[in-house]
Amino acid sequence: MRDRPPRTPPGVAAVLAYDGLCTFEYGIAIELFDLERPELGVPWYDCRIVGIDGRVARGSGGVRVEADAGLGALAHARTIVVPGWRDRAERPPEVLLRALRRAVARGARVLTICSGAFVLGYAGLLDGRRCTTHWRYVAELKARFPGALVEEDVLYVDDGALITSAGSAAGMDACLHLVRRDFGARIANMVARRLVMPPHREGGQAQYVEAPVAARPARTLAPVLDWARARLHEPIGVEALAARAATSPRTFLRRFEAAVGTTPLAWLQRERIGRARELLEGTALPLARVAEQCGYASPETFRAAFRRLVGVPPAAYRARFARAA
Repeated sequence: MRDRPPRTPPGVAAVLAYDGLCTFEYGIAIELFDLERPELGVPWYDCRIVGIDGRVARGSGGVRVEADAGLGALAHARTIVVPGWRDRAERPPEVLLRALRRAVARGARVLTICSGAFVLGYAGLLDGRRCTTHWRYVAELKARFPGALVEEDVLYVDDGALITSAGSAAGMDACLHLVRRDFGARIANMVARRLVMPPHREGGQAQYVEAPVAARPARTLAPVLDWARARLHEPIGVEALAARAATSPRTFLRRFEAAVGTTPLAWLQRERIGRARELLEGTALPLARVAEQCGYASPETFRAAFRRLVGVPPAAYRARFARAA
């Protein structure tokens, strides 16, 4: 097995900066797209800080950000990142809205974090498109932009040219999702490890889980999840998971959904598909063997599940991301 030649560079990633900047969301974009990552062995994003209120932006916490480009840079950006907008009731400058419309029309991707989705709404880009924002602002987003197809209580929504995400940390999930789109699971997982965060969270997971602090912190689900991850090639049912957790199936289901935000079977499906992505990228195993190692009874079942969760057939995914010769 040999490595493929370096991938096509992902191009310019323009991160917007403005007075009243939400510095945490801005920092997420800088960490993901501006930080050099020579250990990955692939050409990384050419990050530009684009000022919309001049070359110096004043963010929360007394932070000052010096932009290295003006709005003209958006004409050359493949990716545009909009951190949380400073005031949801404030219509952004028309020059910015026009630039965003032109960028999307020529094929650029726009990723928003938290209230950044409101900027797309003011630009008229959310009409007829799926989107999301922080759970506190969902009702307002719907009211201001009734043509938008707002999805409640999800981490992020990928609608092709537009990727919108929920509050703050969900922006990291959305950015990693875009990295995964551009480079595949192996590179995205390497970036996640460097960030010390889970390698991938599906956009459909809940934004928040209302659960009290455990009275006995040692009794977590982590050992059960690790046990299941090591046995993805085997049939695993709720009964087996509950037995590992030393609880009844009913109690386990309740604990699992409260802690993870989804059902055990849905979680297992995502873990199996995540493992399949790694095998498709890093090995030359036939699809039947990939299906077998990921716990699917037949290649047909595997293909259907993969396409449903990833959006493309496994063969097409391998053709794009495989490293095997």
